[in-house]
Amino acid sequence: MANRTAMIDVGGGFRAIYGAGVMDRMMEDHVHVDHCYGVSAGSANMVSYISGQHGRSHTFYTQYAFRKEYASFDSYIKNHNYANLDYVYGTLSNHDGENPVDYEAFEKNPTGFTVVACNADDGSTKYFDKSDVSYDNFDIMKASSAVPVACEPYVIDGVPYYDGGIADPIPVQKAIDDGYDRIVVILTRPKDTVREQKKDIGPATILKRTHPEAAEKLMNRYQTYNDEVALAKEYEKDGRVLILAPESMYGLNTLSKSFEGLERMYRAGYAAAAAIPAFLGS
Repeated sequence: MANRTAMIDVGGGFRAIYGAGVMDRMMEDHVHVDHCYGVSAGSANMVSYISGQHGRSHTFYTQYAFRKEYASFDSYIKNHNYANLDYVYGTLSNHDGENPVDYEAFEKNPTGFTVVACNADDGSTKYFDKSDVSYDNFDIMKASSAVPVACEPYVIDGVPYYDGGIADPIPVQKAIDDGYDRIVVILTRPKDTVREQKKDIGPATILKRTHPEAAEKLMNRYQTYNDEVALAKEYEKDGRVLILAPESMYGLNTLSKSFEGLERMYRAGYAAAAAIPAFLGS
């Protein structure tokens, strides 16, 4: 019986260009999976992959991301959002935008799509699916990419959401439970990097004033991430998971970047993708 195949992209702000490199190589090699699980910026990579738009994500990271409308302190002062999610997933991506999603191709592709977000009110994990995307409506990616404190929560149907990375950063157990037995996991930190709590303490303390449940998730994100990497490694031992991860972060982090670092991260992802066809067919 053929394997049921899936791919997880954990995102990670500008580091997520690593996944863009992976998926551009997959498109060139005509490698398909049955289901995509996207977290934060990883979900945007996957929309371009499902719609078959080679190079589209690379353009966002290496060209548009340097515009102040895309992500800047100007944007934070003006919109209370460091990353202007409406600009990224609306102005640029809608049918009349500068680089529109090929929505018809996205919709026709049978590949399933799950996007992870965190309910800002109660801290629960929300799994959106492909049916929640519609023509010129990519709100679920905005919800999944709303980094706490750097962004306001993104509201869908009256419910505020934050970045999926604080709820289920590497949804490998979700993919296993959904019945997939060959799962490519795209990390954007080196595989053996242990995430620490210290960077989340300040933002979580601020967040606690307005969204205490989400703040608790943020405070514990380091442990959730580390536990899920460990779980992915266990599944990798028995052949169900292939972890792709860069050897370095090339000076990138969630909200800062350099053109050289972005290009190096992209090339690293592109090269790593060579391992995927044999794994999916094993």
